[in-house]
Amino acid sequence: MDITADTVKKLREKTGVGLMDCKEALKHTNGDMEKAVDYLREKGLAKMAKRMGRVASEGSIASYIHTGGKVGAIVEINCETDFVAKTDQFQNFVKDVAMQITASNPLYVKREDIPRDHIDREKTIYRNQALESGKPEKIIDKIADGKLEKFYQEVCLVEQTFIKNPDITIKDLLEELLVKTGEKIVINRFVRFQLGETLQE
Repeated sequence: MDITADTVKKLREKTGVGLMDCKEALKHTNGDMEKAVDYLREKGLAKMAKRMGRVASEGSIASYIHTGGKVGAIVEINCETDFVAKTDQFQNFVKDVAMQITASNPLYVKREDIPRDHIDREKTIYRNQALESGKPEKIIDKIADGKLEKFYQEVCLVEQTFIKNPDITIKDLLEELLVKTGEKIVINRFVRFQLGETLQE
């Protein structure tokens, strides 16, 4: 199948990937645009896996204050170069993540950050709930594990549904940026503020 320059250009605009890689992806997928996007994403993530040991010391700190000034967040996101840190796509990602934190109130960046005792405590609660509801003993752990997955999706930033697009997660958004920039990008830390939340009665 002949791949036209216009098709290659459209794929490049959609993904931000180089022309040669776009042409290769379209050839690999017989000109199917959506499959080519998936192909480039998979290929890019495979490359990124090899680069995750590199140092990401550049980046940006952004804040988002919700209308009314009663809740807001600050987030630090790192990348490898100052060049990528200054791009619109990186800056937009940082702002979107700050907005996500403000709106969805995550407690951790990823599940690996959750202390073991917190996970054990949650699982014990879920097991006890299942037992009290009369569920058979043999499926108690399965039920608890299922609820634990939902817990991760609520409290871990990267596993939350993106507020601007409920079809994807923050992790999907991050992976898309990894492929486009070709750099290691890390959501390092964040803090969320809510007016009056530390006040004692």
